[in-house]
Amino acid sequence: MQKRQWDSVLYGIAEDQVGYFTAAQARAAGLHQVRLVQLAQQGDVERVSRGVYRFTRFPVSRLGHYMEAVLWPQVRRPEIVGVISHQSALALHELSDVSPARVHVTVPAAVRIRRDVPKGLVIHYADLTQKDVERVEGVPVTTPARSIRDAHASDLGNALVAQAIADGRRSGALSMAVADRLQRELLGGSPGARQATRARREAR
Repeated sequence: MQKRQWDSVLYGIAEDQVGYFTAAQARAAGLHQVRLVQLAQQGDVERVSRGVYRFTRFPVSRLGHYMEAVLWPQVRRPEIVGVISHQSALALHELSDVSPARVHVTVPAAVRIRRDVPKGLVIHYADLTQKDVERVEGVPVTTPARSIRDAHASDLGNALVAQAIADGRRSGALSMAVADRLQRELLGGSPGARQATRARREAR
């Protein structure tokens, strides 16, 4: 690899990851660990957690902590693809008032992470399809519908699930058909049916 070629290669990787990259990605780009340490000492890169770095030339992203969480499983195993999911995905999509204290990340079901998971992370195991995942400002995240289903399966209260569906319907993150299907599937019945039942009760 030619001198300084690692710079453009690694910068291209970081550009797709809101400025973040892993030590493994740096090595693959041709950057030696000693040089990476020097760049951190010079202030060109910032070490945000073990094995995860950020180019300081990038503006700090409001979603940076999500990208850091997504990259954490890849520090030792670059082939692992992490995706923001469950309650964290709802928060990222601005669906409901849920405010999880930890960041939820889903990795493939066959993966087994043997190192200690940081206190600020929750790791879930599931095989996601391309239809289950989208990107928000570069951060891979489960789609609104998948996020609602996953959060419901992890025992998020029905009130917050209902609010997430209503928010998705109102914002357009969910189509009317998908919102109605989620309502029936997860909460049993449609908003229209519940309103009609309430009207009948009040008329008695």
